[in-house]
Order: sequence, then structure tokens, then C-alpha cells
Amino acid sequence: MDGRDSVLDLEAMARARRLLARPVAVQRTWPVLTAAAFLAMASLVFAAAMITAPPVITQHIAGAPG
Repeated sequence: MDGRDSVLDLEAMARARRLLARPVAVQRTWPVLTAAAFLAMASLVFAAAMITAPPVITQHIAGAPG
């Protein structure tokens, strides 16, 4: 039987195939960008804290008052 002699409506069949096809999952990038921005800001804050913090002295310095 030739495909052109079919009694099926080709447009209806194409629509049915589209409806039955699996939906394409869309990857959202905003959560990833938000997490990356948060980690970048946190690392900058910690770096600034390390630079501006006074040094920790664990040993007594000889000759220092006190």
C-alpha cells in the first residue's frame, strides 16, 4: 500500500506525535549563577577579613611590656 493512499490525516498524525513526544527539559541557569555569586562574595569577604585582622600572637615576645 502506498503512503499517499492512506486514509489517515497526516496533520493529525503529526500533531499526535508532537503531543506524545517527551518534553525537552530546560536547564535553568539562575540557581547556578546565584550560588556562584554567593560563593565569590563570601570568598572576598573572608579574604578581606584575613587581610584586615590583627595577627594572632601565640608566644610571648621577649622584652615586651606586660
